[in-house]
Amino acid sequence: MKPTLIPLTNRKPNMKNILWLLLLPVSILAQKPLFTTAKTQGATVYFNGAELQHSAQLNLPVGNSEIVIKNVADYINENTLQIKAPKSVTVMSVQFTKNYISEYEIDESNPAIKKVRDSIEIVKKEIKKVQIQIYTHQQTIGLLDNNQQVGGANSGLNTAELMKMVEYYKAKRIELDNQIEVFKEKETKWNKTLANLNARLQLNTAKEEKMSKGKLVVQVLNEIAGTVTLNFSYITNSAGWKPMYDLRANSIKDPIQLLYKAQVWQSTGIDWKKIKMSLSSGNPNQSNEAPLQQAWFLRYQESGSGSGAGVGFFSNIPQSNMYTRAKKNEELKKNFENDTTNFRNGDQDGTIDDYTQISESQLNVTFDIDIPYDVLSNGKMHSVSLKEIQIPATYKFYSAPRLEKEAYLLAKIDNYGQYNLLPGEANIVFEEMNVGKTFINPEQTGDTLSLSMGRDKKISIKREKVVDKSGTKFLSSYKEQTFTYDITIRNNKKEEINLTLKDQHPLSSDKDITIELLEDGKASVNPETGFMTWDLKLAPNESKKIRISYKVRYPKDKIIDNL
Repeated sequence: MKPTLIPLTNRKPNMKNILWLLLLPVSILAQKPLFTTAKTQGATVYFNGAELQHSAQLNLPVGNSEIVIKNVADYINENTLQIKAPKSVTVMSVQFTKNYISEYEIDESNPAIKKVRDSIEIVKKEIKKVQIQIYTHQQTIGLLDNNQQVGGANSGLNTAELMKMVEYYKAKRIELDNQIEVFKEKETKWNKTLANLNARLQLNTAKEEKMSKGKLVVQVLNEIAGTVTLNFSYITNSAGWKPMYDLRANSIKDPIQLLYKAQVWQSTGIDWKKIKMSLSSGNPNQSNEAPLQQAWFLRYQESGSGSGAGVGFFSNIPQSNMYTRAKKNEELKKNFENDTTNFRNGDQDGTIDDYTQISESQLNVTFDIDIPYDVLSNGKMHSVSLKEIQIPATYKFYSAPRLEKEAYLLAKIDNYGQYNLLPGEANIVFEEMNVGKTFINPEQTGDTLSLSMGRDKKISIKREKVVDKSGTKFLSSYKEQTFTYDITIRNNKKEEINLTLKDQHPLSSDKDITIELLEDGKASVNPETGFMTWDLKLAPNESKKIRISYKVRYPKDKIIDNL
């Protein structure tokens, strides 16, 4: 390819053209658009996404201009991009890209840049020629030095011939040394020229800060020259938050101190520095199309695709699954008919509340934080304190020893909608000890929110099988099994407690299996679920024993695997 500045076929470069090229300013070498850097002003963070608000300022001439706004998030939803400009500026188009050339990068498509590249190649060739000349002269000097021993008794040279040889060597050596010095001076000059040409193309990376890859390319038409401020916003999926709580109670006579927190993360490519942040429970990516019902037609099950006609969908599920751990969690949130201790909401004087404003719309809850926050773009969770609330609560202990021989302290909160709670994990601190975690689910349909405050080791619970009252009998074609259990509860605390105790007897969905409850221990029995409930009050160091017994009868050729 022939260079556009000087033909490579020319044996001697036009030094004047190259020197003229060196005098050109960078702005002529590469006609660039107007670059500016966006400053992050604020962020509204959703559970899965964030809306970022930016501003960018630059000097804008009259007429058409292409503006490249740097420091935009690496990934954005282009459909949500909104840009605001002064009345004198008309925004003709906006495009998001990650591949646009930086103001510090070289535009290889620019003709002036191509001339510089061609000139660099020419200079490199001239430097190579000079280096060859220097090498050749050095080799010639070496050859002369290796043939200095030309005199002597057997050389055949007389004195006159020897003197001529010495003069020749002397003159030739001086000539070669002088020529080498001339070529070295040429090499030095060409190297300086090459360095200047390369300087035209070097990246000024020292001036370029570490920024995101995202950029906005904006085409504008300006009527008045001067400083212009552009404000724009967009939604990115590279950020989010989730609620977290700290639950603290000193005793069952005190209200709950709830610290509302947020775990915020972002990997937008932009470090958020001293920005105003809001947290919202909304989902900007959620479809808001209301579902439409369609006609519901019944049809027969195709042969071979099921387990057989007449077999129920739940027929193969063991009856023990009727009372699984999931059911236990459900029971932890129910059955608080008898209130024990009520509290009134006390005065709140926490400093966090002074900087957080909570606004509730028809669909979302938003926390506006007045304190500027720093959130780095590293994908790690950043803890943000939102609000501290004192909540009146009613406490009661709960245990289901058939599943777990532990007593749980549960707190009941009435009218919990006023606290704008969101589903989230909570750390529990009770009596100045970290006792574990629980989950707050305010989306339940009940009027009362129940929180598990942890296990209390000072309440001992045993559930033991009474061997001499249990056994198996065979009657004709049936087998009859009797189960008897003693449940012992002891209060090792220094104060009286109220405890809800639950157990159960099995149920039958088969006419050949019959269950008879022999002894219920004076429990409140629900015949539909088989649940047995006791509301107990135990004084300090008091123990109580409850006995339950039931009998199961079924065909002896059958096996029940979940008794």
